[in-house]
Amino acid sequence: MTEIQRAGVALVTPFNADGSIDFETLGRLIEFQIEEGMNYLVSLGTTGETATLSSEEKKKIWKFTKEKVNGRVPLVAGIGGNNTSEIIQNIKDFETEGYCSILSVSPYYNKPTQEGIYQHYKAIAEVSTLPIILYNVPGRTGSNMTAQTTLRLAKEFKNIVAIKEASGNFAQFSEILRDKPENFMLISGDDPATLPMMALGAVGIISVVGNALPRQVATLARLCAEGDYISARKIHHQLLHITDLCFVEGNPCGVKYILREMGYGIDHVRLPIVPISSDTQAKIKKELTEI
Repeated sequence: MTEIQRAGVALVTPFNADGSIDFETLGRLIEFQIEEGMNYLVSLGTTGETATLSSEEKKKIWKFTKEKVNGRVPLVAGIGGNNTSEIIQNIKDFETEGYCSILSVSPYYNKPTQEGIYQHYKAIAEVSTLPIILYNVPGRTGSNMTAQTTLRLAKEFKNIVAIKEASGNFAQFSEILRDKPENFMLISGDDPATLPMMALGAVGIISVVGNALPRQVATLARLCAEGDYISARKIHHQLLHITDLCFVEGNPCGVKYILREMGYGIDHVRLPIVPISSDTQAKIKKELTEI
């Protein structure tokens, strides 16, 4: 699964002022990512405001993204949720052509036990024809998938090939890296953690800020993969403040504002997410100028 190493980006979903999907801008954003060196794209992760999209809208976005990319870079589809049977059906119905794997978030809101998380992913793994990337993001799901559960899944299911980790727990990362099967991969789920996680042995990042700054994020991941941490550290420090500003009022409204400032005009979001405040806008403008 070299397709999901180094830098991937969780694409935003552009909306028109009336709330409909802005496919023209999505196409421009995809071209921007490819031209600036992003290694792979994730269609409909959390940053894509997936929770506010209908099933039909998701299908249209996946189809459009596949056709626009046209095999130029690998594609990952975000298919996750807290209703296991529904996810299983969605995976069975998913048109896999053009996609290399599925990113599936640990169940949110329900707050299952570790056994519940294991059984959830077991059921998904048994029906998926594509490799699966686990996604642990306790800040959103309300529960942490422990290293023991991750390792159990990695060892028992060959089509579970990686985990996107956004727990911020470096002891947990280290345990996964120490005890994992040889080909199982750890991927950073937090932009600021990319360098230290790759120093430990992670293979890359699925980025948010990469929507707006793909060249910087791709270069950072490449330098880390090459072991040039002195050069990577410069980019890491350069991106810290603007990354914080992207999340201070929620994701993806911060990075969508940056894209608007860059001429993409896509800071429209769907409720319950709202646009960022004028104060945060001013801070982002200042930081963009410095970058």
